[in-house]
Amino acid sequence: MTDVQEAYRLLVADVYELAGTSRRTSEAIAATAGQTTARWHVLSVLSGAPSTVAAVARRLGLARQSVQRVADDLVADGLADRAPNPDHRTAPLLELTGAGRAALAALVERGDADRARVLAAAGTSAEELLACREVLRRLVAALDGP
Repeated sequence: MTDVQEAYRLLVADVYELAGTSRRTSEAIAATAGQTTARWHVLSVLSGAPSTVAAVARRLGLARQSVQRVADDLVADGLADRAPNPDHRTAPLLELTGAGRAALAALVERGDADRARVLAAAGTSAEELLACREVLRRLVAALDGP
């Protein structure tokens, strides 16, 4: 019988494996749209609302410097703009441009088509995925602590 600590270790190992495999397949999908997964991730975070580089980095669990490089490239390519931040004059907000929204939409469309195929092959339902997500969100909250 597996105890809860061992079950947790097995789950974390599987999450890492899923994340690695997903990153590899996402990189291939992104390349078909002339993007990278790093750019895709930053575009996705910015699609919710304008954000600082530091906030994007926190959300993605990455170093601020690595996100800064991606953000600079997105701005240089016209996919994002910098806007004044009323809460912090030295940390501008990044926001998607129309071209950035279009690039993200193309990535999402390609990704959704690929993931639909994968999810069908796995025989996974939305209910199962949402239940899994709920457990993972509770674990993240507990790890982040009070």
